[in-house]
Amino acid sequence: MKLVYKIMTAAVVSAGLFFMGGCSKAEQEKQLTVWCWDPQFNIYAMNTAAEIYQREHPDVKVNVVETPWADLQQKLITSLSANDTKSLPDIILCQDTAMQKNISNYPNAFYPLDGKVDISQFAQFKVGYGEFKGKHYSVPFDNGATATFIRTDILEKAGLKPSDFNDITWRQFLELGKIVKAKAGVPLLSYVGTEPDCIFIMLQSAGKWVFDENGNPSMVGNEALKEAVSVYSEMIKEGVCITVSDWNAYIASIQNSSVAATINGCWIAGSITNQPAQKGKWAVVNTPRLDNIPGATNYSNQGGSSWMVMKSSKNAEIACDFLNKTFAGSTELYETILPTSGAIATWLPASKTSVYDQPNDFFAGQKIYKDIVDYAGKIPQVKYGVYNYEARDAIGVVVSDILTGKKTIDQGIEEAEKQVKFLMGL
Repeated sequence: MKLVYKIMTAAVVSAGLFFMGGCSKAEQEKQLTVWCWDPQFNIYAMNTAAEIYQREHPDVKVNVVETPWADLQQKLITSLSANDTKSLPDIILCQDTAMQKNISNYPNAFYPLDGKVDISQFAQFKVGYGEFKGKHYSVPFDNGATATFIRTDILEKAGLKPSDFNDITWRQFLELGKIVKAKAGVPLLSYVGTEPDCIFIMLQSAGKWVFDENGNPSMVGNEALKEAVSVYSEMIKEGVCITVSDWNAYIASIQNSSVAATINGCWIAGSITNQPAQKGKWAVVNTPRLDNIPGATNYSNQGGSSWMVMKSSKNAEIACDFLNKTFAGSTELYETILPTSGAIATWLPASKTSVYDQPNDFFAGQKIYKDIVDYAGKIPQVKYGVYNYEARDAIGVVVSDILTGKKTIDQGIEEAEKQVKFLMGL
């Protein structure tokens, strides 16, 4: 009897351990791992979304891993190329400009969201970035609408005001920049020297890009590109714009008053408002337009990103439900993150909430969110193309050669197109 009792006891204990192990596994299976970057912006937004979702789903844990964009993209491509997806998260944040290439190169890597997430209420220009062969793979997040963020106290030293910079051309901007530099002693702008962000802001504002409708390079003979490179080069030579070594130096130049303004996506507001001593000394106006391009506007886009669910995720259905009930369904989320991070939504219902109409004390009472949403609705749509990053890199290299006199503008553009065609196998 003792032997039978011991056997029965052991069986009960083993069964208990088995079921305990099963519970632990089930709990682990309800964890969502997210890769994204920027603690003050994307990570903050994702953590806020997790808090909202967990009220109704307390058993779901969201683990946000800070992953710089360059590292994220490299890890993603390395894993997918090796067909080794075990180390990948459930959700990633992807820059809009890289999305088409990622999806087209790895069409089975991402989870289709059709019927899972309601994307009908997002700005359509953002939805298009994640559409491939009739399916949708992304939940749009932040708005990349550009604006001119400008220091009013520095302008006063030059005898200027923010309205002088609204609805102007780039040539007018250049002339105003000369005045600011002469009278206030600082340049207007700064950009990372190896990044052609300013040039591409100019291009999209004119409804132009470096690829045609069929995705083929369209640089040689592209008058908008030639004018953009010309204006940018002249701003550098005149000292109206300075170049810095990297992103951290760029942010520092804005925050330490080395420049009087910045023209970038509206997400840059989070870095600007991070300096309490500058409260009330900033204003927002729209983006300059190219002078000689028919149809050019004062509205453009820079950056922006969207959430994607990995098909390898064991919790893809939970991930979809999470995104659907937060980034695609919660006005509370956007009302919470907007004042702190400046994360302006592309989910249209959020823009109708009262928080978007509130004066912003940091910008001297200006209703900047309302203004930027207005800008976003006027941005010309362009097709970035699959080789967008390669084109940007090629332009960045030749602009350096143009600035140092190694190449003329025409020679530089021709070289950039040649390089992109080589990479595309054309």
